[in-house]
Amino acid sequence: MKIANIIIEVVERTIPDTGLDSDLGRFSGTTEQGLLRVITDEGIEGNCFIGNFRQGGRGLFRSILDVIKPELVGRDSADREWLWNRLGILASRKGVTPNAWAPVDVALWDIAGKAAGVPIYKLLGSYKEETPVYATYPPRHDTPEGYLEEAKEVLAHGFTAYKIHPGTMSTGNVVKAVTLIRHFVGDSMNLMLDPNCGYRFRKALAIGQVLDANQFYWYEDPVPHYELDSIKELDNRLIVPLCMSDQNPQQFYNSANMIRHQSARIVRGTSQKLGITGLKKLCSMAEGFGLNCEIGQAGNPLLNAANLHVTLSVSNCDYYEYWMPQEAQQFGLMNDISLNNSCCIEAPTLPGLGFSIDWDWIKSHKIDSLGA
Repeated sequence: MKIANIIIEVVERTIPDTGLDSDLGRFSGTTEQGLLRVITDEGIEGNCFIGNFRQGGRGLFRSILDVIKPELVGRDSADREWLWNRLGILASRKGVTPNAWAPVDVALWDIAGKAAGVPIYKLLGSYKEETPVYATYPPRHDTPEGYLEEAKEVLAHGFTAYKIHPGTMSTGNVVKAVTLIRHFVGDSMNLMLDPNCGYRFRKALAIGQVLDANQFYWYEDPVPHYELDSIKELDNRLIVPLCMSDQNPQQFYNSANMIRHQSARIVRGTSQKLGITGLKKLCSMAEGFGLNCEIGQAGNPLLNAANLHVTLSVSNCDYYEYWMPQEAQQFGLMNDISLNNSCCIEAPTLPGLGFSIDWDWIKSHKIDSLGA
C-alpha cells in the first residue's frame, strides 16, 4: 500500500475560557491546528492532529509538507522504521523537529491499524484493556490552600492519583501544600509533584525530602532536564523516584543517557515528540533496565490517543496523564477519550487510533487546505 498524498486541513478553534491562568499561559483564546491526512493508493487514510492546544500547529506545517512529504509519497505506508531512522538526517540538514515528524508517524500507525481492522494497541501487543489515570491541572494557584482545594476537587471526582503542578511557589509554600494535601487525602491517593524543571538543586533537594516524608509516588522534572549531575545527585539522596523528562526535545536519546548513567528511576516520554514508534521503543528500553516509562499528555486528541495505545501495550507505565480541564484539548472527534465509573480509560475498539473524526466539525472550522 503506497502513500499517494499528504494533505493538512488547517482548522481554527476557540479554546473555551477555562478560567485558568498559570506560568504555562492562559487556557483560552483562538488557535490554529492541523488535521493531517496521509492518503494511500488503496483508499485508506491515516490521520493525526498537528500541534498542541497552546502553541498551535502553524510552525510545523511547512516541515511536514516541504520535507517529510517528498520523502514519503510513493513509499510503502509500512515504512515507519525507515522514517524513524531518517529523522536524524532530516533534523540536522533540513530542520525537521520531532514535533513535526511525530504526527506523521502516528498517522502511519493509524493506516496500519485500519488496514488490519484492529486498534493500534493490538498491533503493538496488548498488555491490558484499561488504564488507571492520574488527574492534574496546570499550575493555577499561588497558595498552599489553593492546592488543597484542588486536591479536594480531584478526590471528590473519584480519582485515586493526583499530580500537583506547583508553579513558582516558594519552598515554604510548596512544603506546606504537599503536607496539607497528604494529611487530607491520607492513603487514598498516590501523589506526584511536577515543578516543570523549575528548581535549582538546593530547592529541589529540600522539597524532595518533604516528598519522602509524605510518601510521594514520584518527583517529576524538579531541575532542568540537561543538569544530569544534579539529577543523579538528587536520585542518590532521595527515596521518592525521580521522573525525567518529557521536556527534552530528544527524549529517546536523553533517556538513554539517563539510564546509562543511572540518573533517574523513571523515564518519561510523549507521542508529541516520539510518535508511536519512538514511544514504544522508549518503553521497551526502560523495561530492559527494570524502569517505568511514564507517558505525558500530548496536547491534542489524536496524539493523546497515541499515548493511550502505547500505554495499553506495555507493562511499565502505571498511569495515563489526564490533564484537566479536558475541553482545552478535546476537539474535532465524534468520540473522545473519557473515563469509566472507576476513573479508568478503556481500550478503544475501532480500528487504527480508534476515535472517529467529526468531518462536519472539520469542515465548519477549516480555514485552509495545504498540499492538495
